[in-house]
Amino acid sequence: MLSMRATAKTKGIKPKHVKDLIPLMILMVIIFLLLLFWENELDEDAVAATLEQLHVDYPQSDIPIRYCNHMIIQRIIKEPNNTCKKEHFFIHERPRNINSVCNSPRRLPCQNHDPSLCFLSEIEFKMTVCKLIEGTRYPACNYRVFTTEGFIVVICDDMGPSKIQRYTE
Repeated sequence: MLSMRATAKTKGIKPKHVKDLIPLMILMVIIFLLLLFWENELDEDAVAATLEQLHVDYPQSDIPIRYCNHMIIQRIIKEPNNTCKKEHFFIHERPRNINSVCNSPRRLPCQNHDPSLCFLSEIEFKMTVCKLIEGTRYPACNYRVFTTEGFIVVICDDMGPSKIQRYTE
């Protein structure tokens, strides 16, 4: 029995050659690239938020205090450079009623020299306006809440409203 242990001990286990590790290293690089690609896909989804995610809160969320601060954090609403938005609003109306604005005969030129045609709603919508009162870098933004009713101006494409440009009281 001693001779078997001594024999195994003297033979030992040989370390693998570097060339044997190449398939493992390639697999690790592939996994890393897949994870990196997956992370970027998630970021793109956050950036490409829909009109409904950005502006529609129907039925209105039951948040008794700090409504704007909560909603802006929950929906990740910020400027592209991660600064706080100066103003943002949430419309408390059914999405199909907002979509119908694209059928409005009330057309007007869009702001900021946008070549698209804008549509003004025929009816006023209930909304909450959030105005920045403190903070510059997202998520450290503090907003004041204003409830109002107003008309909305939307840019429409073949699918319906593609962007809510502004509201007017």
